[in-house]
Amino acid sequence: MDIKTKVERIYLKEGKGSEGEVERKINRGRSMVGALGAQPKILSSFVSNRFLHSPNPPHLHQFFRYDAGAKHLYMQLPRTFSGLTNLLFNRRNVDESTNTKRKRLRPGKVSPLRPVPDHILKPPYVKSKRPPGIASGPEVHDEKGIECMRASGRLAAKVLEYAGTLVQPGTKTDEIDEAVHQMIIDNGAYPSPLGYGGFPKSVCTSVNECICHGIPDSRALEDGDIINIDVTVYLNGYHGDTSATFFCGNVDDEARNLVEVTKDCLYKAISICAPGVEFKKIGKTIHDHGDKYRYGVVRQFVGHGVGRVFHSDPVVLHYRNKDSGRMMLNQTFTIGL
Repeated sequence: MDIKTKVERIYLKEGKGSEGEVERKINRGRSMVGALGAQPKILSSFVSNRFLHSPNPPHLHQFFRYDAGAKHLYMQLPRTFSGLTNLLFNRRNVDESTNTKRKRLRPGKVSPLRPVPDHILKPPYVKSKRPPGIASGPEVHDEKGIECMRASGRLAAKVLEYAGTLVQPGTKTDEIDEAVHQMIIDNGAYPSPLGYGGFPKSVCTSVNECICHGIPDSRALEDGDIINIDVTVYLNGYHGDTSATFFCGNVDDEARNLVEVTKDCLYKAISICAPGVEFKKIGKTIHDHGDKYRYGVVRQFVGHGVGRVFHSDPVVLHYRNKDSGRMMLNQTFTIGL
């Protein structure tokens, strides 16, 4: 399967039809299996049941803080690992019945933090040991920024491709984290998730009903699992962010169809991207195609701007919305499917 199941769009000055067109369209990928799910029975893992919608066009910082008297409701990342674990792992309704014979996913044992050599440049949130700030306003790259984004995106894609080769029954997600961590630092980069808001690992491994941001642990992959591996590297001051969903062994038709439809939604959304296009067209494109297959769209997760900052504006919604924002030349953002 094509591992590029989520895309970061980079608009370059040379325009369409140039030698770099494919890289502009598919510079990075991240798939959240469950970004399109058959009317999902679980809550979002990142913002859980405290996610609330704002009546105004969204900006990323709006999901992270509450200001008394304001019209917006915000979500603040927790400072402790224990709190982060509660949010990053999907909360399950234990009273809810299920038709599958597969055991419900449960967190395993998380190994100690892996060290990063001192000479490797680290993002500001690692040095400050504080919850990361959320940047408002889009980042528009100059020529140097474009080249740096290309380099970080290429490395992230290579790491992701390698990580996918490790997916097989019996492999522990912590073993995938170890391999990803080593490959990233061997290439002089920092694994962006490590230390982000207390996240204890270098990659996100989201298995089956875990929508995204799964923490690698001692659980071994089982035959029939699907797993999203989300890789982000910080190279020369720029984040390259990519992910894909992989099949482990013999996967049933229901799961295969979910992944394939999600991928189709992604590429249909990519095809409408261009400078000046409204972001809301991405959500409509994805939602319309999902409807054809009776899949719902998880609304708690969004695409986002990425570059010198891990997460920033614009917010890219994957469902029908009224966002008035438009894509800009030389801007990078993710479509999170």
